[in-house]
Amino acid sequence: MPSLKISQQQARRIWLHAQRLDSTAPFGDGATATPAAIQHLGYVQIDTINVIERCHHHILWTRIPAYQRDHLRQAQTTDKTVFEYWTHALSYIPTSDLTFFIGDMRQQRKTPRSWFKDVTEKDLRKIIGRIREHGALSIRDIDDDTLVEKDHAWASRKPSKRILQWAFYIGKLTVSERSGMLKTYELMDRHFQWETPPRKASDKQVIDYLLDRALRSQGLVSLDSICHLNPKQKPLVHKAIETRMRRGELLSVTLADAGKVEHWTTPETLASAPAETEGVHILSPFDPLIIQRKRLKLFFDYDHLFEAYVPKEKRVFGYLGLPVLVDGEIVSVLDLKADRKNGHLVLQKWSKLGKTGQSAHKRMIEEKLHLFEQFQFAS
Repeated sequence: MPSLKISQQQARRIWLHAQRLDSTAPFGDGATATPAAIQHLGYVQIDTINVIERCHHHILWTRIPAYQRDHLRQAQTTDKTVFEYWTHALSYIPTSDLTFFIGDMRQQRKTPRSWFKDVTEKDLRKIIGRIREHGALSIRDIDDDTLVEKDHAWASRKPSKRILQWAFYIGKLTVSERSGMLKTYELMDRHFQWETPPRKASDKQVIDYLLDRALRSQGLVSLDSICHLNPKQKPLVHKAIETRMRRGELLSVTLADAGKVEHWTTPETLASAPAETEGVHILSPFDPLIIQRKRLKLFFDYDHLFEAYVPKEKRVFGYLGLPVLVDGEIVSVLDLKADRKNGHLVLQKWSKLGKTGQSAHKRMIEEKLHLFEQFQFAS
């Protein structure tokens, strides 16, 4: 079957609909909206930068206008419907998907990253025994370490931090609670209280999971978008795509100006593609819509610059530029900073993109900024 040709605008609308950025409160407004949003998106990235609200809260607020930070704590700590682990970065993931990460956890045990090469099995047994006997703990609860010099900017002077992290990556411990960036670690089995622990998914099931997750949250997919920062999976994912193509479950789609980059979608997604997109969103640079830079450029003709680590004099958009989506187009980038002492947002730079509708855009963006400020400083 020949590839179907669609415009950049059509592709953009499909992606925005899949990301639930074309409607108000698509997941509802109560505590259950948070795990529902994470389930739909597949994951929500966590990051340490806090010049404004941290990105995981920001991403959720973008899709849940009534979002409260405690809803995420409830999902992780009380209801246990989400857990933390590594996707392309540290993220919140639906607990129902944990089975697809057990293989990664076991592989970490067999071939640990160089970061953990100095952690021994004796270290692991000691920290797990301590938690088993005395209960969940954070790095602040460990006060008997012999402090060392940092060997990396993100390292700790406490050697126990690295041991906790390795126990986390191999699935012995999980983050049972988070306060800011301070993590409390608990035994995985004790935290979830499983009657029957989840089993490791097969390789085929993991590939199907990656493909299904991308189709659900992206609408139109490519090998790069499905396997973001995970290129080793591409051959198997491509094989799964070909199988579904033969069954008529996927369609090949050609995007304008996409060159040789192949895309696929489902017939249902193509048939239900929205005719227009409305709404204003101030997006985190770690939002799923923004984080894949090449895809963003292809769909929106916008090159996002993450400049937090760029010298001030060389920045274009600012330290933490936030792309602004208005009616399906990225029209501006805002550099904001939270003045927590005085309880308001500081607009450090407003970069306008394009030439159309700027007056109308300005009014709509200012209204959204007011709501964003309220969210920043809500108790």
